[in-house]
Amino acid sequence: MKKLGFGCMRLPLLNGDDPTSVDLDQFCRMVDLFLERGFTYFDTAYMYHQNTSEVFVRKALTERHPRESYALASKLPTMSLKEPEDQPRIFEEQLEKCGVDYFDYYLLHNLNSVNYPIAEKLGSFSFIQEKQKEGKIRHIGFSFHDSAKLLDEILTAHPEVEFVQLQINYLDWEDEGIQSRKCYETAVKHGKKVIVMEPVKGGALARIPKEGEDLLRACHPQWSPASWAVRFAAGLDQVMMVLSGMSSLEQLEDNTSYMQESVSLNPEELTLLDQVTAIIHGAIAVPCTACGYCVEGCPKSIPIPNYFALYNAECQELTKGVNTHRFYYNNYAKSGGRASDCIGCRACERACPQHLEISRLLKDVAAAFED
Repeated sequence: MKKLGFGCMRLPLLNGDDPTSVDLDQFCRMVDLFLERGFTYFDTAYMYHQNTSEVFVRKALTERHPRESYALASKLPTMSLKEPEDQPRIFEEQLEKCGVDYFDYYLLHNLNSVNYPIAEKLGSFSFIQEKQKEGKIRHIGFSFHDSAKLLDEILTAHPEVEFVQLQINYLDWEDEGIQSRKCYETAVKHGKKVIVMEPVKGGALARIPKEGEDLLRACHPQWSPASWAVRFAAGLDQVMMVLSGMSSLEQLEDNTSYMQESVSLNPEELTLLDQVTAIIHGAIAVPCTACGYCVEGCPKSIPIPNYFALYNAECQELTKGVNTHRFYYNNYAKSGGRASDCIGCRACERACPQHLEISRLLKDVAAAFED
């Protein structure tokens, strides 16, 4: 199986402000080309695109292609579980939404210091093992956003899992908050295969500062900045799959063009990425991946990822002298809360896989865009 997986969390949209407005026609064309080029792995989840991603996967993939032509992964939303009975109900709903009889890969979603105790209390590991014995799951694992220490604890307690899904990219490799390298090495220690999520850090590594892009282009003029990021992750020995949340046919064509064969970076190229990392760290104000988890429980409906994207662009002065970012900010604020509406409940911070101090950062956003 080729190493590039189609992540279905950032599908093409007809309306950028509505995550449920997936452009089905474009998504179908992307799925067809992905399969045509020999790639087979698709990753979705219960909560992606406000609980509609699995439905669109059915419409674009499972209703249109033979079951044996693809591998499908989905996830049990541990953050939404209240009682043991939620698990079989949600699982059967997912099978129906996806239009399949079984999942090739099934994960406990977003295990961390908050969700892991929930999974333990409700017997989630036993549940997915049971479904595996029934033939409704082929391979079991979990996605993870926390410390290497907690990952070691989970893998020690649950050697039955076959793989772990980790956030790995060159920007986070040595980051003490994300601990990409340490988590990867922990998975390797336990003999687990790794699936990589956020290799391009929510698109941030596709739009790097010009100084960094110039360095990369000087080395390989034909390589896109995003391709450097994916190659970095794909070159790690224990990585079985690198997920890319592709939002356009153009992105898919780029990714599938260079992932036809095994890819890895040589020592000189890795050194170059170290230099680019330093440049990016100096330019990005908020390392947000736009996963959207923070928005779900916000009592003021603040479109946090949108505001952080505007703030990062403003700080990098990508449109210096133009009020573009303030214009977009005011448009977003018409349908959601303003940054200054934050009440400091920190529900967003508890949900954030990047462990960002969102309530503090929103004050910076308000200062930048509000009079």
